[in-house]
Amino acid sequence: MASESTAKPETSITEHLNELVLTSSDVGEFLHELARISARSLSEPGDEVLCGVTLLRHRKAATVASSSPEAQAMDEIQYDFGDGPCMTASREQVTIHITDLEKHDRWKSYAETVLGQGVRSILALPFVLEGETRAALNLYSHRPGRFEGRVLELAQDFVSQTSMALRLAVRFAHFSDAAANLKATLETRTVIDVAVGVIMAQNRCSQEEAFELLKAASSTRNIKLHSVATSIVDSLGQGPAKTHYQG
Repeated sequence: MASESTAKPETSITEHLNELVLTSSDVGEFLHELARISARSLSEPGDEVLCGVTLLRHRKAATVASSSPEAQAMDEIQYDFGDGPCMTASREQVTIHITDLEKHDRWKSYAETVLGQGVRSILALPFVLEGETRAALNLYSHRPGRFEGRVLELAQDFVSQTSMALRLAVRFAHFSDAAANLKATLETRTVIDVAVGVIMAQNRCSQEEAFELLKAASSTRNIKLHSVATSIVDSLGQGPAKTHYQG
C-alpha cells in the first residue's frame, strides 16, 4: 500500500467518497473515479495496481469502470471465458483472493491467459448493494502475493466504505431519473391541457368534448396525442407551453 493511502484516516476516505457522490454527474462517472482512486491508493512506485469494476445484471457481466485500458482488458478476458474470480465475487458475494496465478488450479484456461499478460495476483471484492444488482471491485498486480496482510485489510475496508457511497449514488440516480420523468410528464400534460383549452374556446364546447376532438385528430392523423397538442399550441404563435414545475 502506498504511503499516501496508509496515512489517510478512514474518515477522510469516507468524506472523499461522499463528496464524490455529490459532485459526480452520474453513477458511471462516480465508478470511473472510484476505479482510479482505488488503483492510485493501492499502487506503489514501479508496482502499479490495475482496477476494474464488474457489474452483474441479468446474469451478464460487464466492466462499467476501469483505471486503465489494461485493467479493462483483464476484466474482459474472463467474460470471454464465462467465469472467473471477479464474476464469482459479484455473483456469490464472496471475496476471491488469488495470491499467485502460477500456483492456482481453478479457472485454468483463464489463469493461463491472464498470466500471459503478466498478471500474477488478483483480488476481487464484492460491493454490498441493494436489489438484484451485483458488483465487485477487481484488483490486479504483476507481483505475486501483492494483496496480503495489511493491504488486504485496507482493500476490504475501502470496499465496505465504498459500498455505502455507491448505494447513495444509485439512489440519487434513481431520484434524478424519477424527477426527470415527472418533469417530462408534467410538461406533456401542460401542452395537452393548453390545447384542450384552445379547442374549447374555438368550438365553444366542454372540456370533455374538446379532449375527444383532440384524440380523434390524433387517431385520424396517426400522430401521437402530444404531437397534435403541440401543433395546436404552436399555431397560436406564442411558442411552446411552459410548466411551472422546477426539478
